[in-house]
Amino acid sequence: MREEAERSRVRKMVKHVTSKVWKFYKIEENKLISLKKKCPRCGSFMGEHKDRYHCGKCGFTVFKK
Repeated sequence: MREEAERSRVRKMVKHVTSKVWKFYKIEENKLISLKKKCPRCGSFMGEHKDRYHCGKCGFTVFKK
């Protein structure tokens, strides 16, 4: 019974995953440049769709021309 309890306490190794926030920036001449449009209302990144930009946090939408 004690062996079964010890087996259940064994920790599983978790793989380290790098942050995906670096997909939103580009480094150019030692400066970070944002690749995605930022929301003018709340400042978070906006999702790019076929015909519009949409902020999922506050619901702000800008239509493309």
